[in-house]
Amino acid sequence: MADELPAELDVVLLGTGLPESIVAAACSRIGQRVLHLDSRNYYGGNWASFTFSGLQTWIADCQKEHDGTEEARIEKESILENEDVLLLNQRDKTIQNIEEYTYTRHESLESVQEAGSLGVNPELITTEPHDSDSTTEASAQNIDVAEQPIVAAESQNEPQSETSAPAAQEESVESDPSTGDVSETDPCPEPGSPPEPQRKVTYSDIVREGRRFNIDLVSKFLYSRGLLIDLLIKSNVSRYTEFKNVTRILTYHHGKIEQVPCSRSDVFSSKQLSMIEKRTLMKFLTFCADYEQHPEEYEDHKEAMFSEFLHYKRLSPSLQHFVLCSIAMVSKSSSTIEGLKATQHFLRCLGRYGNTPFLFHMYGLGEIPQCFCRMSAVFGGIYCLHHSLRGLLVDAQSSECKAVVDSRGKRIRCRYVVIEDGYLPENVCAQLCYRQISRAILITDRSVLISDTDQEISVLTVPPDDELLTGVHLTELCSSTNTCMKNTYLVHLTCASSKTTARDDLEPVVKKLFTLDAEEDRGTELEKPQALWVLYFNMRDSSVIERQSYTGLPSNVFVCSGPDTGFGYDVAVQQAENIFRQMFPTEEFCPPAPNPEDIIYDTEPAQPDTEPAQPDTEPAQPDPSEPNPSVELTAEASSENLSKAAEEPPAE
Repeated sequence: MADELPAELDVVLLGTGLPESIVAAACSRIGQRVLHLDSRNYYGGNWASFTFSGLQTWIADCQKEHDGTEEARIEKESILENEDVLLLNQRDKTIQNIEEYTYTRHESLESVQEAGSLGVNPELITTEPHDSDSTTEASAQNIDVAEQPIVAAESQNEPQSETSAPAAQEESVESDPSTGDVSETDPCPEPGSPPEPQRKVTYSDIVREGRRFNIDLVSKFLYSRGLLIDLLIKSNVSRYTEFKNVTRILTYHHGKIEQVPCSRSDVFSSKQLSMIEKRTLMKFLTFCADYEQHPEEYEDHKEAMFSEFLHYKRLSPSLQHFVLCSIAMVSKSSSTIEGLKATQHFLRCLGRYGNTPFLFHMYGLGEIPQCFCRMSAVFGGIYCLHHSLRGLLVDAQSSECKAVVDSRGKRIRCRYVVIEDGYLPENVCAQLCYRQISRAILITDRSVLISDTDQEISVLTVPPDDELLTGVHLTELCSSTNTCMKNTYLVHLTCASSKTTARDDLEPVVKKLFTLDAEEDRGTELEKPQALWVLYFNMRDSSVIERQSYTGLPSNVFVCSGPDTGFGYDVAVQQAENIFRQMFPTEEFCPPAPNPEDIIYDTEPAQPDTEPAQPDTEPAQPDPSEPNPSVELTAEASSENLSKAAEEPPAE
C-alpha cells in the first residue's frame, strides 16, 4: 500500500476527526491532491462512534501500557541535506482515567457472542466482491471485513436493516433459559390476556445486541442554525446524512426533572408557570430576539453577570433557572452579553426543523466526519487507515515542512500538513496547559422523565452545586436514533473537568438521577431509571490553544484540536475554515458539490455533428431554491413570529 501512494501531494492530513475531515473535503473539492491518514483502524478519532464490542476494544487499547517500542524512527536515506526531523507521537494520550462499571445481572459470557459478529451469523456479512481500493471512501455501509482488513468491523457504524431476515428472526424467537430450546413467540396474544412483564435487560443482552449500539465518544447536538448545518447544506454533504429532531428540553429544578416550554404555545399552555410569569418570560424573550436594537436596556449591565441581569429584569427565581440552564445554557457567572447572545441563538434556531432548536444525527455523530471524508474521496482524496506518519522533514532555512515520512518509511513531498494535536511530540507542546473534559456514558432501562412515548430524545442541563462551575450537559437517546437496543436508553453526561477524574466530577450527578443498584430501597428508587452499565473517562480539550503557542512548529503545518466542551459544533467548523483560508485564501470554502446526475464524464461518447431537433418547449429546470424532500436539512418549517411573542394569550 505504501509503495502505491503518490510521491508528491498538495495536502497531507493526519487524523480523521471532524476538523481534519472538513479540511480534507474542502481541499479535495477545489482540486487539491489530498492524502488523509489515521493511525487508528476507524474513522473519527475522538469524534468516533462504536458498537458495544468496538467500544470494549477501544477501552482495552487506551488502557494498554506503553512499552516505549513504538517510538518513531526515520532512516537517514529519507533525510536530505539541510533538513531537520520532527518526530511525531505514535500513541494517542488524549484519553485518561477510564473506569467501567456494570450494575445489572452479570451472567456468564463464555457462550455469549455479539449477534452478527464474525463466526456467529455469517448471513449478516455481505460477500459481494469489491475493489481493493475501496478504502479511499469513508463508507458507513456493511463491508466484507474478511477482504477489508484495514477497517475493523467492530469499529464501524454499520446500520442494521430492520427488515433483514436475520434481524427478523432475532425478534421473533426467544429461548427457554432452562432448556435452551428456541420457540416462536405468539405475535397475536389472546384478547383479554394480561400483558407479560418486561424482562429486565442484562449485561449478556447488551453484549448479544452490541451491534445495535452506536456509542459516541463525545456528545453534541446540531443547532438548526449553527455553522455545521449551514456547511452541510452549502456543500451538499447533507445528502449522506440522516437526522432526527430533539423532542424535548428538560431541566432539573428543586430535585425534580421537568420539561421546559420552548415555543409560545408551550409557554402559555404550561402549568409550571403562573400567568404573570408567562407574560414576563415572553416579554424577556422578545427583547432577547433583537437585543442589539435596544442597547439602553443592557448597556449598564455589560460587565455584570447574566444572573444579575435576569434579576434586574424582574424574572422570578424559576424563570431565571429556566433561562440560565435550559435556554441560554450558560453558568451564573457568565457575562450579560454572553447570556444574551446564547439566548438569541436559541430563539433563532427554534422552529426551523421542529419544536426545539436541536437536531441529532442518526447512528451517532461519528457519521459526520465520515460524511466529509466521503466527499473528499469522491473528489480524489486518498484514504489510509491504520497508517500514520513517523515525522516531518523541515527545511532548516525556510522553517517549512518539505516532506513527510509515513509509517512504512516512504518519503512524500507536500505543500501543507494538517495534524491532529494528539500526534504532536511533547517538545512541541511543552509550554501548553490543557483543559480536560469529563465524560460519562450510561445504558439505562428507561427515561429520566416518563412520557406517553418511549421514543423521546432529550436534553437536560443539571446546574452545578458551585456557582462558579458550569453545569453538566445530559443527552438521552432512544432506540429510534439507532444508537441503542430496544428497551434501553443511551445517556451521555459532559462537563468541564474540575476534579481529578471524570468519575469524581460526574458520579454525584449519576447517583442523583439514576439508581446504580437494583436492590436498593424500592420506596425511593423506583422513580429513578436503573443504570445498567456506566463508563467514565477524561478527554483532552485543546480547543483554546492558539497556533503560536506550539514550540518549533513549521509555518506550513496546522493543528486541529479535539472536541471542546461546547454543546454544538461551531468551534470545530470555524477552526477548519480558518485553516483552509490560511492555506488557500482566494478559494471558496466547501463550494456545493454537483448532483450526481449533473456530472459530465470525459468518457461519454461524442455528440453527432448534426444537432438533434429541439422540442417546442424546454423541459422544466429544477429550482435550486426548492427543498429536496429526500434531504431533511433543506426542508425548513416556518418558525413562529417572535414579534407576536408578547401578545395576549388565547382565552383559557
